Amino acid sequence: QVQLVESGGGLVQAGGSLRLSCAASGSIFSRGTMGWYRQAPGKQRELVAAITSGGSTDYADFVKGRFTISRDNAKNTVYLQMNSLKPEATAVYYCNYKATIWWIQYDYWGQGTQVTVSS
Repeated sequence: QVQLVESGGGLVQAGGSLRLSCAASGSIFSRGTMGWYRQAPGKQRELVAAITSGGSTDYADFVKGRFTISRDNAKNTVYLQMNSLKPEATAVYYCNYKATIWWIQYDYWGQGTQVTVSS
């Protein structure tokens, strides 16, 4: 079982920065891929960035060069540093954990944190 709690969302002006954190409980954190997703009103949830257990990262084209995902396995935490924010980044941001361990698939979501970027 993995529980995820996001924090760090808020209101920021366009061009500003925010750092999201996702704290995870559970001993299997380090074995999973962590992802940040976002969902804007009336739109589908979409992947923003992901980081594997080995530290490999992947980013959506719309955030490349501006957002950075990282993880600290000692703290069971994943971060999303968001720079040069644009109004279209306004959404609820969700943390996700995925892993397959001994043929058991794990897929957990946090409750989300609101990010609002004003123009």
